[in-house]
Amino acid sequence: MSAGPVERPPGEAGGGSAAPASPRALAWRRRRHSLGRFWAGYRGNRAGLAGLAGLAVFVLIALCAPLLIGPADLSLTDAPGGPHEPPSAAYPLGTDNYGRSILDLVIWGSRVSLTVGFLATLMCVGLGTLVGIVAGHYGGFGSTVLMRITDWVLVLPALVLAVAFAAVMGQGTVTIILAIGLTAWPTTARLVRAQTLAVEARPYIDRAKALGGGHGHVMTRHVLPNVMPIVLAQTTLTVAESIIMESTMAFLGLGDPNTLSWGGTLQEARNAGAVSSGLWWHLLPPGLAIVLVALAFTLCGRAIEGVLNPRLRERR
Repeated sequence: MSAGPVERPPGEAGGGSAAPASPRALAWRRRRHSLGRFWAGYRGNRAGLAGLAGLAVFVLIALCAPLLIGPADLSLTDAPGGPHEPPSAAYPLGTDNYGRSILDLVIWGSRVSLTVGFLATLMCVGLGTLVGIVAGHYGGFGSTVLMRITDWVLVLPALVLAVAFAAVMGQGTVTIILAIGLTAWPTTARLVRAQTLAVEARPYIDRAKALGGGHGHVMTRHVLPNVMPIVLAQTTLTVAESIIMESTMAFLGLGDPNTLSWGGTLQEARNAGAVSSGLWWHLLPPGLAIVLVALAFTLCGRAIEGVLNPRLRERR
């Protein structure tokens, strides 16, 4: 009597058995699966896809700006056009008071505005995440001190603090990045601390501590991965706020006068009397670029928050 076919567990092929996957391979497999689920949820949000497409266009324009614009096009003395020419075939968005193309200024200004937005956000979110995790994990008197400092910075107007920092440290792009990064972190810190307290109350944190896990292990291996969804969503929203703040500070004359940015273009338009003279083409393009980039980041942030937050997914 012949025996029936022998069932083999998954991973066995033929007569031999496949070696078990390593922990690193399993971790990468889980990450790829998580990314696949995230993208599947994200692409179901049309507003998020529109924001991502708009953001990709602006980033591509900023990267290709040196290939599209030459040094002579941005020169104050050798500009090819005449001052304040209205939009035409040669200059689709008109020219400024120096004869430079407004379209060239908007394209080149995207490099500074996006760079400041990304770097300031990286500093802001990094500082806020560090303060939030440390305050939520350790607790006690140190947490109280950190949160009182956070509350003090939070109730003060961020723009006023940024202007004060920039006035003390002097004009420059680095100054604007530091001013924004040092004043816009409290919101992230409060959100991360609240999430850290929720994670610390879970049973597996107690098991990790009982097995000998130290403070660094718990914060980096267990708390940080669980707060990253909030940090990621907050990052996209903070970039938009940073770009708007940079443009505002440049408009107030606190930016680097030798650097072209959207806020600096608006400041030049104000100094040239574009508002009273009705030169809308000097004001509208950089202002519209700021609005569109801020809207793109906001749409991306809301979409990411909707994918990562189970409660928001249930409401959809």
